[in-house]
Amino acid sequence: MIDSHVKANNIMLYMKGSPSQPMCGFSATVVQILKSTGCDFASVNVLDYPDVREGVKKYAQWPTIPQLYVNGEFVGGCDIIKDMHESGELKELLEEVKE
Repeated sequence: MIDSHVKANNIMLYMKGSPSQPMCGFSATVVQILKSTGCDFASVNVLDYPDVREGVKKYAQWPTIPQLYVNGEFVGGCDIIKDMHESGELKELLEEVKE
């Protein structure tokens, strides 16, 4: 299921809560960054799906949530997304999706 989500959505975010109501500060930060870029993104609330919550950690070999995938590739969690946003690297990556 995770593999199909990641491949079917150009920008896929696994998070706690929803974009309109994040349930943790890290998820809220990533949502805010993504919204500031103007990109559309899909999301899954891992709190609603315990199997997905554990599965996504194994899928990316990354222990924390949120997790962002772009064009089928794992990009990172909150700290990495913040750093990429501040450096302009995230904007460049997301512009590739828009094209």
